[in-house]
Amino acid sequence: MKKFSYTTSGTCSKLINFSLDENNIIHDVEFIGGCNGNLQGISKLIEGQSAQNVIDKCQGIHCGMRPTSCPDQLSRALSEAIQK
Repeated sequence: MKKFSYTTSGTCSKLINFSLDENNIIHDVEFIGGCNGNLQGISKLIEGQSAQNVIDKCQGIHCGMRPTSCPDQLSRALSEAIQK
């Protein structure tokens, strides 16, 4: 299992910690900062999911007038992680 930390940009959350197993399945997601309840919900919903599946669903989501969101930042973090 590989552990990753991703510093977010343009969102209330500041950091996303997560792990990926050898099949790029997501585990142990933790958002630092942001809307606590919503981000705990996202973390629980994506546990055990394929990184690519979550990227496909979350990429490009905006938060209000912001050009990104916590889910979009998560998709960027996962994209970087599966490239490594």
